Amino acid sequence: MSTPTTTTPATTGRPRSPGTVALTLVADAAAVIAFAAVGRSSHAEGLTLAGLSGTTWPFLLAAAAGWALSRVWRRPLATSTGAVVWAVTVVGGVLLRVVAGQDAPLAFVVVTTLVLGALLLGWRLVAAAVLARRAR
Repeated sequence: MSTPTTTTPATTGRPRSPGTVALTLVADAAAVIAFAAVGRSSHAEGLTLAGLSGTTWPFLLAAAAGWALSRVWRRPLATSTGAVVWAVTVVGGVLLRVVAGQDAPLAFVVVTTLVLGALLLGWRLVAAAVLARRAR
């Protein structure tokens, strides 16, 4: 038996269910972890659990704040929701990184903004396209 989905004007016609919200959480967390892993790899910093978690935590914490601010559970697949999560993840993650004593040169901030934007918005755009195609 499947969980019923609900559609409301707040979701702009996109299905919202506990499963959709859970998958959104996993996709957003995976995007942030992928960002950190690729960044560490490209700088030959290794992919140890300690290293990856040290790089990832400021951005995961900021993403959680973005989730709360945008109330992702209301419109998990909306690109406008993703845009808020993206902005808060970048700004908050960079600020937390600096407060923790890590550096954040301008080039890092630019790459962070572009990569997290592509990842956090990209999967939502793909999901919207798939859902639109299924609706036909």
